[in-house]
Amino acid sequence: MITDTKNWLEQIGKTIDAKDGAAFAKFITEEGNFRFGNQPAVIGRKAIADYVNAFFTMHKGSSHEIVNCWNDDKGIVWQGKVTYTRMDDRKVDVNFTNIFYMNGDLITDYLIYIDNTPLFEK
Repeated sequence: MITDTKNWLEQIGKTIDAKDGAAFAKFITEEGNFRFGNQPAVIGRKAIADYVNAFFTMHKGSSHEIVNCWNDDKGIVWQGKVTYTRMDDRKVDVNFTNIFYMNGDLITDYLIYIDNTPLFEK
């Protein structure tokens, strides 16, 4: 079980913001499930790394923030804000909630609840 939830979430955020799909996927079990918004689920660490690496090409950068978090014996919830730097250099803030179902220190189900429409608006 993750005991320092805030630090653990900060590490995930830094990995995402570094655009490192392989390091990001290491937070997830080999057969883990990843769902971003209303997109279909992606299953398996390699497929998840490939998926997030493709997403990373759609923006110049991001910065994740922890607004609040909860951790109990069933999982972890991260209420957060991400600031994206779009391809046109405009910055947009998007709120999100992530729910993690855990197996020890690894995520089995990584569920992102987000509407990232502002990232792609003209």
